[in-house]
Formats: sequence, C-alpha cells, structure tokens
Amino acid sequence: MKIYMVGGAVRDQLLGLPVTDRDWVVVGATPEQMIAQGFLPVGKDFPVFLHPETHEEYALARTERKVAPGYTGFVFHAAPDVTLEQDLARRDLTINAMAMTPEGKLIDPYGGRCDLEQRVLRHVSPAFAEDPVRILRVARLATRLAPQGFRIAPETLALMQQMVEAGEVDALVPERIWTELRRALGEDAPARFFEVLRECGALERIFPEIARLFGVPQPEKHHPEVDTGVHTLLVVNQSARLTSDLEVRFAALVHDLGKGATPRDQWPRHVGHEERGVPLVEQLCARLRVPGKYRELAVLVTRYHLYFHRAAELRSTTLLDLLEKLDAFRRPQRFEQYLVVCEADSRGRYGFEERRPPQLDILRAAYQA
Repeated sequence: MKIYMVGGAVRDQLLGLPVTDRDWVVVGATPEQMIAQGFLPVGKDFPVFLHPETHEEYALARTERKVAPGYTGFVFHAAPDVTLEQDLARRDLTINAMAMTPEGKLIDPYGGRCDLEQRVLRHVSPAFAEDPVRILRVARLATRLAPQGFRIAPETLALMQQMVEAGEVDALVPERIWTELRRALGEDAPARFFEVLRECGALERIFPEIARLFGVPQPEKHHPEVDTGVHTLLVVNQSARLTSDLEVRFAALVHDLGKGATPRDQWPRHVGHEERGVPLVEQLCARLRVPGKYRELAVLVTRYHLYFHRAAELRSTTLLDLLEKLDAFRRPQRFEQYLVVCEADSRGRYGFEERRPPQLDILRAAYQA
C-alpha cells in the first residue's frame, strides 16, 4: 500500500499558495484493508475513506470509463492493480495531475510542473471532453489563478468549444451549475469565470440571460464602457472588492438582466429595464434552483436599484417609501446589502472605480431620520 497527496494540494503547494484541503490516493489497497486500519468509508460511487484522525479524504486509485452522456455517465474501476499513473490520467488538467509522496518527492507523468511554470491550464488527455463539468471547473480555476498570470492553452479552449458545440453542457444539472457559480462568485475577481465561459461558447448555453447583455449599448454619458455585458462584469468585480457576501455578489451579477430585453429600437436607453429584469431574475433562479435568500435580494435590487442612483432627486416621502419597500427598518442587514450592490453598480463603470457614490450618505441619512 502506497499513499500519495494529489491534485490541487500539490498544485497550490508548488505555487506557494495556502493549502486548505488535502486529497490522497492509495495505491495497492482494498476497501477491507482501509477499514481494518480505521478508515471510515464515505464514497457512494467509488471507494473513498476518511482518515480516522485528520478526516482528510483518501481514495483508492481508480480508472473511469464514459458509458453515457453528461457528467454522471461514468463507470469506475478501483482495484489494487490500478497504478498511480492511471489514476492521474483521468484528471482534468496537467497541473492537477501531479502527486507527491509523504517524503515530498514529486511524481509528474503528464508535464504539470512545466505547465505550472509556464502558467498554462492544459488538459491531460482527450478524455477531458467526456465530462462537461470540467468546462465550469476550468473557468473557475482560470478565475482563481488569474492573479498568477495563468491562461488556458489554445488546444484546451478549442476542446471546450467542441464540447459546447456537441451539446455536452446541455446535460449539466442545475445543482451542479449553481455550485460552480457560487464558488466562482467567491473568487477575488469573479468576472473572469464568465469571460472564459463566453470564450468557449458556454455562457449562451448555461447563462443565456447574461450572455444576452453583451453587445447591448447603454448611454455613454452614464456608462463610458457602453456595453451592458462589460458593465455587468465590472459590477461583479466591484462587488467582490466591497464584500465577501455571496448574496450581494449574485445580485450584482443579475441586477441589469432587463437591459437584455430592451427592444433594439429603444437602444441605448433602457426605460423600464428594472421591471423587465425581475421575471428574468426569477426565471434564472428557478432554473438553477438558487436558494431563496439569494433570489430575494437579487429581485429586490433589480426592482429598486434605479432609486439609489436617483436618490438626490427624490422627495423625502419617496425616500421613505423606498425604505419601506426595502423593509429597511425590520431588516437593516438587507438594506445594507442593497446599498453595497448599488455602490458596486455605481463603481462598475470606466473612470468611476474609485469614486464613492454620494447616494450612500443620502439613503443612510434618510434611514437614520
């Protein structure tokens, strides 16, 4: 029996990043041997065990074979004769297909160390195309590692495009999409996630409401960036600068969906886009089974974000009416969430990134009064 640390823990250790989760592969063992040593079996589809003291995951080395469409269409083979190299071969990217012995020796059969040094995300083998979740994972990893200068290898991006064209992403279940979206929103600059999906053609298939925003103009007087899709990604990144609250970041992502439904003959103005946006937000949330607290804030911000921007023009009675609609007095925390999304919206424009909107003080003063 031989044990190796594998995957993201090895990658992050070599990059000098904090290692939060360690995954281990066990070669040459049976489930019975693992249980005899005190490991707790937890794997439903293949043999995975929790260490009795550290509670880290230890998986028996395995191979996998595609037998049906989608990310669930795999059969697995785990046995003592499966080698470490065979186990690493089934992984998505070369930088995730490295292993390390307990003594610190690196095992790198697929060139992950070289790609790490070159800052390249490259697939291990053509089998990458068998699992559509990998498109979301690569987009998320590209987002996480963007500060380190990582880029996606052209051949990997081409393979992702082929997967989209073949309809593989259409087999993704809502819960999986939401899980990866939530994780991506937790990154320091989440916009990259959506840029990657757009580059490979998956944005239109997975998040059509967001894809529709690109190419839709806004008045340059208020939006120097002009393009609504570009504005949306700027707002998402600004929200990540302002808060770690994922509900806020999600609301920032969807607050302007209504602009994608503005009739072309009305461009670049978007009168009534906030009301047009509400059913689109609800539609997206229903499709992805987004938790209620995310949906509630997203709908609230979508419906009332223009009130924030016009705060200086509003009468005191209108301001009070807004506070009541926001349920600010009973739910002050949600009022603060609303303000943060609107601040991100204001800052998410070229030239306004460092400008604190004066509307914050107006609305807070109205609340205090």
